[in-house]
Amino acid sequence: MIRLTRKAGAAGPVDALLTLPLESRIKSRQRVTLDNGQDAGIFLQRGTTLKDGDQLCSEDGYRVQIKAAEESLSTIISHDSHLLSRACYHLGNRHVMIQIGKDRVSYLHDHVLDEMLRGLGLDVVLTSASFEPEPGAYGGSASQHSQHHDHTHGHHHG
Repeated sequence: MIRLTRKAGAAGPVDALLTLPLESRIKSRQRVTLDNGQDAGIFLQRGTTLKDGDQLCSEDGYRVQIKAAEESLSTIISHDSHLLSRACYHLGNRHVMIQIGKDRVSYLHDHVLDEMLRGLGLDVVLTSASFEPEPGAYGGSASQHSQHHDHTHGHHHG
């Protein structure tokens, strides 16, 4: 098994590709199968989030490039910045990971969230694309909050 133990510095020639969904790109320790069928293990510093194009190295210099897998996403597109701001507020209030683009916001598909946003007057379109959510505001990874909208915890949502 290939042991991938660190992120590679400058991009260089790669020996293999590894296609992963976000859920796997936020795990710092896991067993994976490279796109070429080889077994590998990822052993990175805890809290590491892998992005599309990142490269990992083994101790002997074997390089693997990360490819973000296509996932089922819900996307709202609007030229109304107020509506998009409201959408981001309500999604953030539920600790939903979001990817923000010009005139659009995407999140991992969730029919309950889709209905909430439709109730705000937004159109929700189902798409299939790679998902690269915003990192945490304090330099944290995208993994610091779960995708689940149904949770309880100790602070007040006002």
